[in-house]
Amino acid sequence: MSKVKESVEVEVPVHTAYNQWTQFEEFPNFMEGVERITQIDDRHNHWRTKIGGVRREFDTEIVDQLPDERIAWRSTSGDTKQKGVVSFRRVDEKHTRVELVMDVEPSGAAEMTADATGLIDRRVKGDMRRFKDYIERRGSETGAWRGRITPG
Repeated sequence: MSKVKESVEVEVPVHTAYNQWTQFEEFPNFMEGVERITQIDDRHNHWRTKIGGVRREFDTEIVDQLPDERIAWRSTSGDTKQKGVVSFRRVDEKHTRVELVMDVEPSGAAEMTADATGLIDRRVKGDMRRFKDYIERRGSETGAWRGRITPG
């Protein structure tokens, strides 16, 4: 299993960065290789990706969520094995540090090659830069807060 870690500082308040990240169906707008995410309910999503010509489908479950602070998930079924956490830390009123830590287990020859050559790490770093550009360009989160779970 490979560990990938990346952080970016975005020029939006913490609640804006967090709320955008909970809009899982918007991920294809900034995550390379993500074709579609279907939100099943508040805790479950179905992903369809295509990376290096290989299509994968898998399901994820949010296992921990603290509004404006963190979201942790794990894959539950399908072609991809991963788990991770994204954290949001207020820098000041208009800036947020977003940190992503992921463990990814390559599931086939293409993924093993991508992992060995550092492609997975570069892809995640690029996705984080694209998230920064996406949210800063918008200045606010998209749509309703469908992915937000209230504590308790």
